[in-house]
Amino acid sequence: MMNIRDKLLEDLNQYGPEPLNVLEQQIENSISKSEDIFTDVLVRKEKADSTRAVLLALSRHKFLFCLPNSVEKKAAAGEYDIVVNDYARAKSRFGKTEIPIFRTVMEEVDHRILQIRKQLHEKVIKMPQSVEQQRKLIKALISLEVQQSGSNINDKLRNADPAWDAIDARAKYLEQTFKQTFEQYASKDAQGAEKSKNRDPSQPPNRVAFCEEICEIAASQLPDLWRLGQMYFTGELRGPNDPRPGDFKRMILNAIEKFCIYLKIAMCTTDAEARSLRQSVGLIWPISHGSHDIFKAWLPQCLRYTRITYATLISLDLPSSALDIVQKFIDETRLHCFSNIFERATQKCSKLTDLETWEMGVEDFPGATLLPQRLEDLLIETLDEAQQACINPEIREGNLLETESDGQREVSLRLQKMLLCFCDVIQELAFNSHKEETPTHNVSQLLGYPNNQSSGPASGRFASLSPSTAITWEQRMLCCLANCAYCNKSFFHRVGKLFERYGYPLPSLAIETARYSVNKLFSNILDAYVEHKGDPLVGTIEPSMYLGGFQWDIEMPIGNLRPYAHECCDNLVAVYSEIYTISPALLRSILEPIVLTISEELARLMSCVPQFSYSGAIQANVDIRLLRDTMRIYTNETGRNYFLEALEAINPPLNAEQMKQADEILEHVKERMKLQLMCFFVKEP
Repeated sequence: MMNIRDKLLEDLNQYGPEPLNVLEQQIENSISKSEDIFTDVLVRKEKADSTRAVLLALSRHKFLFCLPNSVEKKAAAGEYDIVVNDYARAKSRFGKTEIPIFRTVMEEVDHRILQIRKQLHEKVIKMPQSVEQQRKLIKALISLEVQQSGSNINDKLRNADPAWDAIDARAKYLEQTFKQTFEQYASKDAQGAEKSKNRDPSQPPNRVAFCEEICEIAASQLPDLWRLGQMYFTGELRGPNDPRPGDFKRMILNAIEKFCIYLKIAMCTTDAEARSLRQSVGLIWPISHGSHDIFKAWLPQCLRYTRITYATLISLDLPSSALDIVQKFIDETRLHCFSNIFERATQKCSKLTDLETWEMGVEDFPGATLLPQRLEDLLIETLDEAQQACINPEIREGNLLETESDGQREVSLRLQKMLLCFCDVIQELAFNSHKEETPTHNVSQLLGYPNNQSSGPASGRFASLSPSTAITWEQRMLCCLANCAYCNKSFFHRVGKLFERYGYPLPSLAIETARYSVNKLFSNILDAYVEHKGDPLVGTIEPSMYLGGFQWDIEMPIGNLRPYAHECCDNLVAVYSEIYTISPALLRSILEPIVLTISEELARLMSCVPQFSYSGAIQANVDIRLLRDTMRIYTNETGRNYFLEALEAINPPLNAEQMKQADEILEHVKERMKLQLMCFFVKEP
């Protein structure tokens, strides 16, 4: 009890006289605090549930919430297929959602895709790049545009036709590449004009390198442009708009025309052609002096580059109008190449004078040298080169040798120039070679000057002389005459057959023109030779006739020829021997005009004698008749009339007795000189 009392007193002191109130207050406080704690726990539970729900939603829809960053990363990595697929998946699942958070995320995704479309369009038209890369970008761009079509955000960017934009960009890039390549190589020639004189001739000129590079560009980029266009028109890359085949065809034609124009500028080989191109297209290659001749040797190589590109274009199945542009250019270049090959051959032909050895090697035409054979070898070499380089048509090329075509006319013209050049070579050999050598002349031994015939070969034919044997002016003239006759009668016809053997039409006009020219040259050389041989021979007749104060009106011993007639026969035999040694076929052509001048001179001299003595008339008759009878085969109608005129000029005319004496003397002289004059009686020497 005491303990209870003590506790009670202690409680009274501690809590006062009403402790229940304090307890009640504490209980109420406890109840209040417990309610606060419960309320806080409930709030926290709701927050936890909400958080748990959000986390669950995030976990369940992680794809959507990560999509804005994901598409940007994939686009930056070039994985556009994944971007398209993810965006399509999101649109199918959340495109029509009413949940605000989802709509917000989708709006952000749409905005990001719009930026990717802008980037894609920039990449599509950015060159250079491969067709496959463009194709990949275009398909992605079209897919994204289709998925955003109909939405408000799509109105902010309208790529009308990305595939067509890509085609247009590639066409412009190709044209720009052509232009830059042209300017690059043209500037090299413009800067290196002064150094071109010291360039290595074995290294290709800049024009050749340009042709090679532009052909490589065309062979690689034109097919890309064509394939991209085919993808567009077959529907693989078609956009919302209708295709424009007409515009695309113009693009292809324009690109090919530009390609051919640049090649034509680079391949021109004359100043006139360059000026014409400058007037028509406004461009010209900066060509230094003499570079045309250097480039001409490389023209077949440039033609080969162009043909390779042409074969590539043919494999694309381009429209005929496009291929025809290249074909026309190639055919023109082939003809140009043919002309240059023959031009170089003509230049080589002009130097055949250095190869003339004066060796006679034509079996069926004595006197003709190996010079025509050297021309034939040159022609064969030239025709072989032309066949390989340009004449033989390759795939989808024209026949340059069609009847009445420019090619046929060019072949005839080039051959004509070459044959006329060969005629000039013969002329130079006949008249201009060895100008320091003084031609020998037949002068009278009776007048105290040596006859030149001792300088010729004593026996044998000229062909048997060694190469070191000195060739006289007369021998060269005779060989040139023989070459002219050989060309006219045989060789030029053989040249025509040679062209036919190579598949060319017979160049009749060129052959006939060359024959006319060589015949004219033959006449000129013949006149020079006859003048050289005949004038001195005829010029000695009168001085020899009146040597020692001889007169026809005084009596004289008869029974032989007068010295002048004998010397005339000797000179004619010497000329005959010289001609026969080289080319017997020339005997009539040369001797006939010489005999004509002799007969004319005799007729003049006889007509100038006022009176003949008895024996003088017989002597004159014997002299004239011997010369007439000896040269009968080589005397034409005019010459015979001159001989007759000379005989009739003998005054008084011979009576029967004088004629008998003259006949006897003539027979005696002929018998005595039979061996000497026998050569003149051979009809076909």
